[in-house]
Amino acid sequence: MLLTFEFLAPRAVSRIAPMLCLLIAFTTSAAAQNSQPKVGGTSTFDNPPGISGNDTPTVRRRLSSPTAIPEDFSRLQIAPGFLLSMEVFDTPEYSLDLRVDPNGNVSIPMVGSVHVGDLTLVAASSKIAAALRDAKILTEPQVNLNIEQYAGRDVTVLGEVRSPGRIELLAPRHLDDVIAMAGGETQYAGKLIEIRHEAGITPRTQEIYYSRSRDNHILSESMVLPGDTVTVKRAGIVYVLGAVTRPGGYLMQEDGDLNVTQALALAYGTTMPAAVGSMRLIRKQDDGRVEEIAIPYGDIVKGKVAPLRLQAEDVIYVPVSKIKVVLTQTLLNTALQAAIIYH
Repeated sequence: MLLTFEFLAPRAVSRIAPMLCLLIAFTTSAAAQNSQPKVGGTSTFDNPPGISGNDTPTVRRRLSSPTAIPEDFSRLQIAPGFLLSMEVFDTPEYSLDLRVDPNGNVSIPMVGSVHVGDLTLVAASSKIAAALRDAKILTEPQVNLNIEQYAGRDVTVLGEVRSPGRIELLAPRHLDDVIAMAGGETQYAGKLIEIRHEAGITPRTQEIYYSRSRDNHILSESMVLPGDTVTVKRAGIVYVLGAVTRPGGYLMQEDGDLNVTQALALAYGTTMPAAVGSMRLIRKQDDGRVEEIAIPYGDIVKGKVAPLRLQAEDVIYVPVSKIKVVLTQTLLNTALQAAIIYH
């Protein structure tokens, strides 16, 4: 600039000098303003500062799009294997990732081990805040916890459901919800459901009896925990043998309850030579003995006595009457001879 001034006329220099001074002052003021630190620190929505300080322009970050959370998130309890993200307000050195150990504990610097297993996020945040306060590290800590990783916790659904297998379960759910997630029951499902609870030192099995035709709330009142195994048992089978139209085994689909007349109806009734007066029920006892019970079919049909209720693995045997067989054969032979003579 000095060289330039040498070739300029004194009048031109006197005109340009004030303008140059004003430009230099403006540039110096702008540089000083940009070098000043940002008042109030950096917002969580702003980009982090540059390496040499807060000398990069701040650009507001876009929030991520909303994502769905599990339906049972509100009842979610922290379990071993979870990865927790902890943030403490105005204390960035305590912004940590905490892995829950097999005992349900997390390790916090200068505090030590804090048990958070089986607690919700809110309860665990309060417990960690109390630990920081008791250790005299912070006066009124404001702790926020979030779950970065879930531990694999499933429930296994087996038996008479449409889609047996493993279902991800983060928190306890009602039994009817779990069965619905497995596609619902099949037509062969009985009235017994077993839930094997694996939690605790000693696993235990819970048996639940229910009825599909009657209005009861036992399924909605029973809880399934992560890690449990649910088995929907098949309906019991009764066997109808002997002089019936369609002998065989039949499922006890009427809520697991079936009586003698219903079983005979499933077998399409008795045949002509059936000795209905000698009909009997064969039942196996728990000790292995076999018991035979006479079935008063005539009185049942007349409505004098109630039909016998059946149990799984019962056998209804309808014997054949020899007299009816002989009479039937005689009548058939007579009919055949008459037909031959007629022709």
